Amino acid sequence: MTEYRRAWLPGATWFFTVNLAERRGNRLLVERIDVLRAAFRSVRARHSFQLEAVVILPDHLHCVWTLASGDADFSTRWSLIKGHFSRAIEKGERVSQSRAKRGERGLRQRRFWEHLIRDRPGFNRHVDYVHCNPVKHGWVRRVADWPHSSFHAFRRPGIYPDDWGGENIPSLAAGE
Repeated sequence: MTEYRRAWLPGATWFFTVNLAERRGNRLLVERIDVLRAAFRSVRARHSFQLEAVVILPDHLHCVWTLASGDADFSTRWSLIKGHFSRAIEKGERVSQSRAKRGERGLRQRRFWEHLIRDRPGFNRHVDYVHCNPVKHGWVRRVADWPHSSFHAFRRPGIYPDDWGGENIPSLAAGE
């Protein structure tokens, strides 16, 4: 099996993407958002991290985390979140032969994508990307219309105006 090398930088801020295995037509993350929220709460209680920004879409999610100084282990956190979520969801999804051999479920992709955020402009770009994602994927016309987003927490104190990210979404470079 391939060994993935990940950066090990204690106290860093990271952008993540996590996908369901079967993305087309799958709405599991928003249909069972209560389970996903419970998974995040449970893991954060035992392995703290600052959840800087998050958006939950039907078939994938994006978020920005900052780990505590001296801590760089985001992989364990994702493993625990994904495991908690999977165990709470009823079985019945399609399972490939390779997953069946390993006794795995077929709910989510095995891995996740991460990107180290190096500076404030990069942080701002990634947070904007997180919040604009429902518009990008055509789920809503305005960022404010998507309920499963930290955009609303940014809007309340005036970090974003109410109409931010509508028809004229800023140019976003996250993930490039």
